[in-house]
Amino acid sequence: MSADSCRLYLITPPRFDPAAFRDRLAEALDAGDVACLQLRLKDIDDDEIRRIADILRPVTQEREVAFIMNDRPDLAVETGCDGVHVGQEDASYEDARRLLGNDAIVGVTCHESRDLAMRAAKQGADYVAFGAFFASGTKKPKYHADPAILSWWQEMMQTPCVAIGGITVENCRALISAGADFLSVVAGVWDYPDGPAKAVGLFNKAMAEIA
Repeated sequence: MSADSCRLYLITPPRFDPAAFRDRLAEALDAGDVACLQLRLKDIDDDEIRRIADILRPVTQEREVAFIMNDRPDLAVETGCDGVHVGQEDASYEDARRLLGNDAIVGVTCHESRDLAMRAAKQGADYVAFGAFFASGTKKPKYHADPAILSWWQEMMQTPCVAIGGITVENCRALISAGADFLSVVAGVWDYPDGPAKAVGLFNKAMAEIA
């Protein structure tokens, strides 16, 4: 999961049929560069998460796209994920790293906090995630970040930064220009009117034009 230029970081929709979504995912990943897919599922049992992970993981890993589990380092290990993303109210970075080992990706939500981000980077996080930058229909944001934090981060730190929250083909350019290494997108891809593959292509086009 490298970031020589800005790249896409996809997150699964809140609800989906895994068998049907598998085909949509394959089309999206084949449409342009994608760094990773985060499996984010809320309010379902662990067995269902395991089942869905086993359906989607091969689609990403066959394309050398990292498969990231949200919140749960234990399930990330159990289901053969490439890493885990933890929030401030989830497992700690230390626990996640201990469970997954040094070769796995461990990313940390830092909201709009420079202090949280500095701490995560110094601990060894593979990336820090800032947001939300825009209103989102996927998840009601408790925090609002300004694009200036991305520019500040690039001047201060080497650890990659992820921008998240309501990012679309139409509004992404300000975040790319500000210095985001990754754009984390949910509805902006999966609900795009012309389909996810078209959205992936347009995000990649914007990234290439600004790089």
